[in-house]
Amino acid sequence: MPERRRRHRVLTDHFLIVVEHAIEHGEVHLIDDEAVAVWIPYTEGASRPADYDRRLGEATGEFADRFRLRDELFRRHHPTEPHHYLACLAVHPDCQGQGLGTALLRHQHARLGGLPVYLEASDPRNRDLYARHGYEAREPFALPDGALFWPMWRPGTP
Repeated sequence: MPERRRRHRVLTDHFLIVVEHAIEHGEVHLIDDEAVAVWIPYTEGASRPADYDRRLGEATGEFADRFRLRDELFRRHHPTEPHHYLACLAVHPDCQGQGLGTALLRHQHARLGGLPVYLEASDPRNRDLYARHGYEAREPFALPDGALFWPMWRPGTP
């Protein structure tokens, strides 16, 4: 999606599907308008957002097949054992480096009751942040356009 405005709209519309699903079946944690963490429990099997395929097509338009391929690659690398899934951790660019992402991670880790956590890191900086919080990087995988993702697992604690 080369055009910036269009990319922003498509990614925002796709993100809303995930957030609405987390509000209904998981948790969304906010720090003002500065940071957000979107958590989905995978404790009793995976669930998909209601009417996901139709909504994905409407949200992503001509890019829907790219999102479906991305979803399939994410599904292939997603662990099957019970865990919490960090679907998204985002900090506003003006607020990065202030510990907000760390605060959101620590908050949820303290509430998980020992359950492990899984996520996909999309760049080395994020991968390294998660590693500092006990996440172990697994073998990375790439989308057809070369975008690299690191599956990361944080083991549960007894």
